[in-house]
Amino acid sequence: MGVGSYMDALSEAASEALQRPVKLQSTSGGGFSGGGGASTAAVKDAESDTKYFVKAASHGDKMLKAEFLGVKEMAETNTIRVPTPVAFGNYQNKAFAIFEYLDFTGGGSQYELGQQLAKMHRHYSNQGFGFHVDNTIGATHQPNLPWMDNWADFWDTHRLGHMLKLTNDAGLSHDKVEKLRQKTKELMSHNPPPSLLHGDLWGGNKGFCRDGGKVVPVIFDPATYYGDREADVAMTYLFGGFNGDFYKGYEDEWPLPSGSWND
Repeated sequence: MGVGSYMDALSEAASEALQRPVKLQSTSGGGFSGGGGASTAAVKDAESDTKYFVKAASHGDKMLKAEFLGVKEMAETNTIRVPTPVAFGNYQNKAFAIFEYLDFTGGGSQYELGQQLAKMHRHYSNQGFGFHVDNTIGATHQPNLPWMDNWADFWDTHRLGHMLKLTNDAGLSHDKVEKLRQKTKELMSHNPPPSLLHGDLWGGNKGFCRDGGKVVPVIFDPATYYGDREADVAMTYLFGGFNGDFYKGYEDEWPLPSGSWND
């Protein structure tokens, strides 16, 4: 595969999406992302000197397209910063997604990060729980369809039930699996609204970038779907990286239900 021909495909996709001539060339700085087996690279437009971030994967059409659509869904809320999706395309056996190139930096306000995440969570789906397409969390398939009206049923079917199938019930007996699923459904039966979620919000998928002279929080590499906002908040506790200011910002913007979310 010639580098030039691949660059031509990237340039054509970007030109069509931006409705102006774009001539992309390789440049330094591949960014921070690369989950799910995708390769990452930075490219620069020779016409405008604008830098872009590219993710690509062999036979990764569905995976990258789902990520592209998820980032687009979050971007359209105009709440928390995400890398603006530019274009999606294919070249030979490779799928690619082009995003805005973010100028990452240290510092930034975790309080603001919490506030803006809560604002994004206020965006609901009128179709219920799920997403327009199935996607992946890392490299693992994550089913989102069919849409479901009940959160506990969605989680039992598309999350817990799905993972149990992938792991052959994790070595548990049928009786223990049934008890686990029933208890989990009881804990989740509080009828939350279907909020727009990042879906994979561990510490490595958030950061801070320079934007118009300010340092702002940003989230990326999502496994987007509409679900209970507590799922995003729970993920932040899994590996750390979110401090008390983050949780205070979230609570000040939209307090979590007292009691139930701790369970």
